[in-house]
Amino acid sequence: MLGSNSTTVKNLPLKRRLCFLLKLVCFVSSVLIFCEFLIYYVVIFQCRWPDLKGGAHVKEKETSASVLKALILADTHLLGEIKGHWLDKLRREWQMERSFQTALWLLQPDIVFILGDVFDEGKWSSPQAWADDVRRFQKMFRHSLFTELVVIAGNHDIGFHYEMTTYKANRFEKVFNFTSGKLITRKGINFVLVNSVAMEGDGCAVCRTSEAKLVALSHKLNCSQQKPNHSNKRCSDVEKLPASEPILLQHYPLYRKSDAECTGEDSAPPEEKNIPFKEKYDVLSQEASQKLLWWFQPRLILSGHTHSACEVLHAGKIPEISVPSFSWRNRNNPSFIMGSITPTDFSLQKCFLPFESRVFTIYCAAGALLVILVLAHVQLLTPPFYFAQRLISKHKAV
Repeated sequence: MLGSNSTTVKNLPLKRRLCFLLKLVCFVSSVLIFCEFLIYYVVIFQCRWPDLKGGAHVKEKETSASVLKALILADTHLLGEIKGHWLDKLRREWQMERSFQTALWLLQPDIVFILGDVFDEGKWSSPQAWADDVRRFQKMFRHSLFTELVVIAGNHDIGFHYEMTTYKANRFEKVFNFTSGKLITRKGINFVLVNSVAMEGDGCAVCRTSEAKLVALSHKLNCSQQKPNHSNKRCSDVEKLPASEPILLQHYPLYRKSDAECTGEDSAPPEEKNIPFKEKYDVLSQEASQKLLWWFQPRLILSGHTHSACEVLHAGKIPEISVPSFSWRNRNNPSFIMGSITPTDFSLQKCFLPFESRVFTIYCAAGALLVILVLAHVQLLTPPFYFAQRLISKHKAV
């Protein structure tokens, strides 16, 4: 009888240690699950599709049938084999994958546009490295048959103009079915895809082909917008498209002097806003910008490249939205745009992803709490209750 009691006493410390270890495992697991999975649902769940003008007065059935729900993001910059550290790849790509998959599950968009610089090293990657980058992209941005994915070429995908070759352009086109001057029409809405890297205006082979397609498409769209009784011999044999004014999608923004007029928490940092933009590098040239505005008279322009948000008006009436980067590698507060679009109207809303700094703060706070708990358990740190009890005992003794 005495022996069994002593055995039970000896086993108590072991049971306590195992119980404490189990509590630590549960605590660490909870923090990991929240920071790596649940936080994306908590943050993106707060995002809502924007209402169109008079949207509250439109019947729900009519709205769902006529409104196109589009997600727009930019500059994912998947790291390559040359400059990409494996840990950086793991962290940034996991963040983008979880953000994208959570957004698809919660928001159920009809179409997703990625406005260029999908890859970071596409401009110089070998065929083998390119194939690996494409495989990783397809895994991260996988989607159902009910959601369409449209990808635009950026300078990091096919190179700046002086690096761009027909081989690189064709390689990108083969994977993403992208060509400059391609028209995508969904629910009567015209989207024009522009290879802005090819808008150099120097007559290079890729530039000539790209501009020729854009001019031909411009002619079709202009003819389609004319009134039925309007007689024009040039439009007599032209294929008629929906009469909706087009939306331009491209990587480079149209020409602007700088980001000085841009506002918002995800605009460029104050020290960068007044730095003048370089034409054909930071933004399109003035000539190329005027061409696109003249050819298409778009109702909206969506672009990327700068990694920061900006909204500008061209010719006093045509809005351009520069979409910030989708990656933590480029921003502490990445985001994407949610668009409710019809043939005659559109409304845009920004949806922020979890801030990297906040996730890091949660990990630091959890780590500090974990250290305190361990030190208290091994009695290297006196718990506050026992410390207070000891002070009271000493006071009574005096």
